Amino acid sequence: MSIPDKPVRHWFVTGASGGLGHHIAEEALKHGDRVTATARRPAALDDLAEAHGDRLTVETLDLTRAADVTAVVERTLRSGPVDVVVNNAGYAVVGAAEEMTAEQVRDQVEVLLLAPMLITRAFLPSMREQGGGRIIQISSMGGQVAIPTHSAYHAGKWGLEGFTESVAREVAGFGIHLTIVEPGGTRTGFASALRYTEETAPYRDNVVGRTRRRLEATGDDTLTGDPAKLAAVVFRTTRDPHPPVRLALGSDTYDAVHAALSERLTALEAQKDLAATVAFTP
Repeated sequence: MSIPDKPVRHWFVTGASGGLGHHIAEEALKHGDRVTATARRPAALDDLAEAHGDRLTVETLDLTRAADVTAVVERTLRSGPVDVVVNNAGYAVVGAAEEMTAEQVRDQVEVLLLAPMLITRAFLPSMREQGGGRIIQISSMGGQVAIPTHSAYHAGKWGLEGFTESVAREVAGFGIHLTIVEPGGTRTGFASALRYTEETAPYRDNVVGRTRRRLEATGDDTLTGDPAKLAAVVFRTTRDPHPPVRLALGSDTYDAVHAALSERLTALEAQKDLAATVAFTP
């Protein structure tokens, strides 16, 4: 069972002030749908408000405040059922795990994992009652691949992917579909918005320091992903009666994830005999 397409659907999109979230909100509005968009800087959505009028509702939201997340979701549902939820908001802290403060680690996990979990859970009851819905989790190739300097970011994204795959199986019978989107390098301003830890001497000249300097030199113009095209693919996926659980977008994503999965599979196969040695002896 899948939710029937409506003439006008209601979307809930987090992190819509810029980048991919802004493009997804714009794509939905362009097709005549309604959008409730959340942002820490609501004025960044003035262009969409001017173009689409009252089909856009803007909510100011800091995803690190769980009570505010609950309040915004409840207020949104009072305005009518939500058909498509897009958990998009995110950012990355760059640095060695040892260099990160407890606040930086906590903030990464709250924004990338806890907030999407709370938002997903909050919308499931109404989606069950209406006979279906779509939840789009914006992960990244960093939800399958790990690099030095991104440990907290990977913790959030890998956790989000595991949570989503589990919930997708729980609610499939209710016509609710969850899709994990894994973009590669995309010109959204994400690279220029990276936050960095205070660099320490032990990590300055090793792989952490080298990765840090490569990222510092990476401009958005060097990335190949077109956020408008990505948003269009996400929109089409919400119309697909049998959407994928994972959607890898970008040749860099495909290559990196393929290599990572192949490496893990090879390592797993090498442990087959060892794995069997820990069972009770008959």
